[in-house]
Amino acid sequence: MEVWDVFSPFYDAAETIYNKAVYQNTGKRVAAEIDEGDTVLECACGTGSITRFIAPKCRLLVATDMSKGMLCEAQKNCDNLDNVRFRYADIMHINCRDERFDKVVAGNVIHLLDDSYGAVRELLRVCKTGGKVIIPTYVNAEKSSGSVAADALRVVGVDFKKEFTYESYKQFFADGGFEAGFDIVNGRMPCAIAIIEKK
Repeated sequence: MEVWDVFSPFYDAAETIYNKAVYQNTGKRVAAEIDEGDTVLECACGTGSITRFIAPKCRLLVATDMSKGMLCEAQKNCDNLDNVRFRYADIMHINCRDERFDKVVAGNVIHLLDDSYGAVRELLRVCKTGGKVIIPTYVNAEKSSGSVAADALRVVGVDFKKEFTYESYKQFFADGGFEAGFDIVNGRMPCAIAIIEKK
């Protein structure tokens, strides 16, 4: 997680300059899935760009990341929110009982993991039956095989395991046997949002 620790103080500024509308509106769209009485887990919370929209909507939010630098920035950005608990945690091995949370969110992390399907299964494990797992992920424009932003991040050491278009993102879940609904926040680099209702 060293690259994210180094990048954490500059992450918000870089996202705002490159992709401001999507960066802000993704959190708003995710928050629309959250209800007042919910206990929510957010994995890979980063600097809190989604956290700050979720927290005012729910009863309790546990926001986690594997980068201590990102967690530090998230705590600064969300210091006015008293219902958020920040924790260092691994999305692949969430240290809690089955069916603990009403909603589970994992933003912009699936494409960075060696075992993306394993992560989705772990998110579903800790989500209550009747709850939702919400997975926003940046996608490339439909006719593009890559993006300038992704190429720039590779230069500084970010290791992308997958790159998606909106259609290939939907296919990823179908291929994994997950029934999901989808929405997209459009902009310079769109963000596709997969929503799995746990039955």
